[in-house]
Amino acid sequence: MPSCAGPRTSTVNDDGYVMSAQIHVEVVYVCPGHQKVIHLSLHEGASVSEAIERSGLLREFPEIDLARNKVGIWNKLAKTDAILRDRDRVEIYRPLIADPKEVRRQRAAEGKVMKKGGGEAGATE
Repeated sequence: MPSCAGPRTSTVNDDGYVMSAQIHVEVVYVCPGHQKVIHLSLHEGASVSEAIERSGLLREFPEIDLARNKVGIWNKLAKTDAILRDRDRVEIYRPLIADPKEVRRQRAAEGKVMKKGGGEAGATE
């Protein structure tokens, strides 16, 4: 059955042994104002951390700290030791500026204090 992932390449060395197949992935990091996409060819069995290292993004963006920044494959969180497949998209996520749950709690608390709907309950004009 043919694969949708497209063809992978493999090399035969001088002794006639097939070397590991190549996979094609992209590594993405988004900064305010622009996005950096690096296309790579890696050996089959390469991990997320290998792809990030080979991309050069850690040198270009020193603020990336893989102990702090989360990473994902196609919008799903992944560990840095996850094995990549052909045509995967590795994403390096920036830390959140504000915790979404805390922002919702604050908005809810403000809504209770402001008495949504205006005016006092039961007041008539």
